[in-house]
Amino acid sequence: MSDGFEETPGEAEAPRRPRLAYPFEVEPEPGSGQAVEVAPGVLWLRQPLGGSLGFINVWALADGEGWAIVDTGMATKDTSAAWKAAFAGALEGRPVTRVIVTHLHPDHVGLAGWLTRRFDCRLWMTRLEYFQCRMLVADTGREAPEDGVRFFHAAGWDDDAIDNYKTRFGGFGRAVHALPDSYRRMTDGETFRIGAHDWTVVTGQGHSPDHACLWSPSLGLLISGDQVLPKISSNVSVFPTEPDADPLADWLTSLAKVKAAVPDEVLVLPAHNAPFRGLHARIDQLIAGHERGLSRLLGKLEEPRRAVDTFGALFARPIGPDLLGMATGEALAHLNCLIARGMAVRTVDGAGVGWYRAV
Repeated sequence: MSDGFEETPGEAEAPRRPRLAYPFEVEPEPGSGQAVEVAPGVLWLRQPLGGSLGFINVWALADGEGWAIVDTGMATKDTSAAWKAAFAGALEGRPVTRVIVTHLHPDHVGLAGWLTRRFDCRLWMTRLEYFQCRMLVADTGREAPEDGVRFFHAAGWDDDAIDNYKTRFGGFGRAVHALPDSYRRMTDGETFRIGAHDWTVVTGQGHSPDHACLWSPSLGLLISGDQVLPKISSNVSVFPTEPDADPLADWLTSLAKVKAAVPDEVLVLPAHNAPFRGLHARIDQLIAGHERGLSRLLGKLEEPRRAVDTFGALFARPIGPDLLGMATGEALAHLNCLIARGMAVRTVDGAGVGWYRAV
């Protein structure tokens, strides 16, 4: 019931970042059709995005006579034009053999249907990502549900914010080309071959239902999608569809899982920012940052607070209407995590507004 898919609004009192290494001096220009080779047969391209992110990294993996594409960009005229430029340029007119999508957010899956139809090839996704994406796309054109209105009212939204939610509801599908009606399911721990190299699926939860990272031991690469980003933290939110969920616990568990499964020396290929080395240090920082946020939030709950009253404990920048949905979802993720840990409780007043306090 929400289509937020960008990064968190930013951690309050962010600590010093670990010293990551960025080995590439040259980066591909978004939408140019050109690419940077990051390993034998692995090309790095950038597709344009609107908003603060600016671009998404996508990857072309040599696969026989063609290319396996990992992530696609949003369904916009600019992005489809950028792909056409890439096929005429760096991809040398070779066909797409399969389209692999790390997760359901429109900047990753947006043109998957367009590419699979253009090249008559299969979409590869995890099952939860594929079916939840189809569910969200089906909301296009619907009126905002009462469950969603109650959810955001309970978080402390005023009438203007709720009216904006009603107006924007169903926008997810406008950035996603019609998905193919069949797909090839990826599963956690599965290994499959692309061209001359094996790739293993490492899934994570919290940012999305069942996000797939791809690890190639022989190439020393991890395509991390949004699971591990070097400079921003992926949004981890509670949504109206599952108001009592604890996605932050899922996220922290998933980060620890990636650290245990993938060696530190890999070159990480993230969806945003630049490829980097220092996987384990970055994972440690992401985990520690959320734990600090939980501690600050708990201190703020000495007196009862609504979700919208807690933003200052979690985010470094002011929260305006454009960030309200993501900030609310992220705040609720931290609040629900404190409740699950037995450190906070929630009560609902006669007006249907939730109030949180420390135990």
